[in-house]
Amino acid sequence: MITRYSRPDAVAIWSQETKYKIWFEIEAHAATKMAELGVIPKESAEAIWANGKDATFDADRIDEIERTTKHDVIAFLTHVSEIVGEEARFLHQGMTSSDVLDTCFAVQLARSTDLLLDGVDRVLAALETRAKEHKYTVTVGRSHGIHAEPVTFGLKLAGYHAEFQRARRRLVTAREEIATCAISGAVGTFANVSPEVEAYVADKMGLSVEPVSTQVIPRDRHAAYFAALGVVASSIERLATEIRHLQRTEVLEAEEFFDKGQKGSSAMPHKRNPILTENLTGLARLVRSSVVPAMENVALWHERDISHSSVERGIGPDATIHLDFALHRLAGVIERLNIYPENMQKNLDRLGGLVFSQRVMLALTQAGVSREDAYAAVQENAMKVWRGEGRFIDFLKDDARVTLPEAELEALFDLGYHTKNVDVVFQRVFGS
Repeated sequence: MITRYSRPDAVAIWSQETKYKIWFEIEAHAATKMAELGVIPKESAEAIWANGKDATFDADRIDEIERTTKHDVIAFLTHVSEIVGEEARFLHQGMTSSDVLDTCFAVQLARSTDLLLDGVDRVLAALETRAKEHKYTVTVGRSHGIHAEPVTFGLKLAGYHAEFQRARRRLVTAREEIATCAISGAVGTFANVSPEVEAYVADKMGLSVEPVSTQVIPRDRHAAYFAALGVVASSIERLATEIRHLQRTEVLEAEEFFDKGQKGSSAMPHKRNPILTENLTGLARLVRSSVVPAMENVALWHERDISHSSVERGIGPDATIHLDFALHRLAGVIERLNIYPENMQKNLDRLGGLVFSQRVMLALTQAGVSREDAYAAVQENAMKVWRGEGRFIDFLKDDARVTLPEAELEALFDLGYHTKNVDVVFQRVFGS
């Protein structure tokens, strides 16, 4: 995790302090239920909570113990016994390390997803505001990077809003799938710990019960989770890339905000660079880099191995913290995006009306000209405009093959024709 690209709330979820607090809660909740079932003394379970619930677990001390034990959970339990006292001997009854580690990981991923959902909601709100602001701001649509036909800037943003609605649903599904608890003991048979303990801990930790946890929670869940993060990151990159293209000097239809005192280049004082959206492109790559390792973690040996462990210690915090940061950075870019309708109109006019070529061709076919002949006539005149020889409509008027009355031909060059269904799309995306 790179501190430059992190927010405190996201970092806190993955801190040693938070991890050990979650570990203690898992162990203590399990002890409470074991006491209820008569497995351990009730007063011991009460003492564990009383002595440990407000304790600060010393990460340095745990590391010191682990240097001898070579086992993180045993080191933690040893440290807990130093705090709780002799009643700590009733902790971890019938449990195995993965019960604690996997359940804790599920809690951390679920909490991280809650932050990610907050970030997506901020992006959605920003996109809706700016889309409605520019609902009828006409701009040129591009295919292959080349002028195609008129669209509105609001429609562009509405499309991204619909995409982030899907991103939100993906995250909700990913959270539901990842938030499972396993307290099933060695190889997952519940031989030494009751399924009732698992159900109790799951309820207290805000998780569901894992139906079959060998000795670990199956990693297909984690693969699906990180894949969902990767798709959301790609959506961020798609919008960031659009803004980067629109900010190019030759286009300049939209631009990242440029604060007073901000510098664009150490060498060239005139520069205003799309640094935030370029950064978002890089962050998306980082998040997606977690997907393949998560997929490879699925195939563990038999009931358990730890080949996934070192991977998840990295990708868990890295992917969630970076995606959280990226979502809020993207929201800020959209909220403060400079939008230039005048430049949009200039760019729309650059090709002298070529953006209406399809409408002219269709009108000719409706007037009785074959599609092939209509296409040839329109394309031939369009190529003259590409070569800078004049205006499209003038060439069309002078072409005997274009049999449309002049007034009808001129009416085909109406921008309003291309915006007549904007309300339909907005209704689909934003509702009434």
